[in-house]
Amino acid sequence: MPTPTRIESIEIVHPNAAGLDIGAREIYACVPPDRDGETIKVFGTFTPDLEQLADWLLAHQVDTVAMESTGVYWIPVFELLEARGLKLSLVNGRHVKHVPGRKSDVQDCQWLQKLHALGLLTGSFRPDGEMCALRAYLRHRADLVQHRAAHIQHMQQALQQMNLRLPQVVADITGETGMAIIRAIIAGERDSVKLAQFRNVRCKSSEETIAKALTGTWKEEHLFALTQAVALYDFYTAQVDACDAQIERQYAVMKPRWEPTASEAPNPPPVQRRKKRKHEPAFDVRASMIRLTGVDVAAVDGLGPNLAQRMLSEIGTDMSTWATEKQFTAWLGLAPRNDISGGTVLRSRTLPSRNRAGQAFRQAATAVARSSSAFGA
Repeated sequence: MPTPTRIESIEIVHPNAAGLDIGAREIYACVPPDRDGETIKVFGTFTPDLEQLADWLLAHQVDTVAMESTGVYWIPVFELLEARGLKLSLVNGRHVKHVPGRKSDVQDCQWLQKLHALGLLTGSFRPDGEMCALRAYLRHRADLVQHRAAHIQHMQQALQQMNLRLPQVVADITGETGMAIIRAIIAGERDSVKLAQFRNVRCKSSEETIAKALTGTWKEEHLFALTQAVALYDFYTAQVDACDAQIERQYAVMKPRWEPTASEAPNPPPVQRRKKRKHEPAFDVRASMIRLTGVDVAAVDGLGPNLAQRMLSEIGTDMSTWATEKQFTAWLGLAPRNDISGGTVLRSRTLPSRNRAGQAFRQAATAVARSSSAFGA
């Protein structure tokens, strides 16, 4: 007879665990069933309601909470409960599979509490408070740049409808030559020869070619659309500049993540006399990151200051969160998923992921692949 297999029971890992199912208007909370009084309670989402939720959890001796939410409804709850000393775990809704017949908000919070008590849930990664603030600024800046790009397309559309072929004779209509010509058009200039005289000496197209491209129809409705598109472009440019100033202030107040010594002090980056790249912040991002981390991350081939600070804000500086490089790569969404059955790999593919750090790594890989560095080879 085969030796009977010993089956170990699942032990309670977090005896004081609670579960929260967070919605736009209500929060369903569940504490361990061995507590006195009500073990499931519904709270509102206003700040006084969140204070009552924190008091209720602490009164039931809860020390760790697993929460599930859609959108950004979890952020105020997370920050308030974290400030009250509770350990928070934001879990992915796809990881919390419901058995048939258990789908309701009340049972959701119970299911979260039970799984968290058994130690079966893994919380989503969230950097520390200072990094979260930097991350929020950089994400907001990326949104501003994206909104500004839409109005560049509106400018191109207005020019095209008037048969002004400016995008065909300049590399970028938001460059020095392009914007000088567009602003002159808005100011009332219609002479293509005079408009071509705004050409920068570095522009590859000649004045004759530009003058020929700027012979159009000058429709009033399209000129109006062009004027508004330029105004919106200027507005978003001003907002990006203001955001850059706020990011620089955030870097200034952040404490260095390393203990500098005389022998380990990093050398300041060499002053690079180069033209400012498109979408590049106005301040010295590279020097700010060196002061913060103690290493020149932007010097890695394929990164540069912009990608380096995106990665820094999304990942932070404490890599101990991931036990191995494989776990880190999987979290980034860069590791392929292998579907195995009977020891045979049925399919191997990288799943779609919206991880911003993973997107930055992909962008860096694309850039370095075209370089003459060792990585490119």
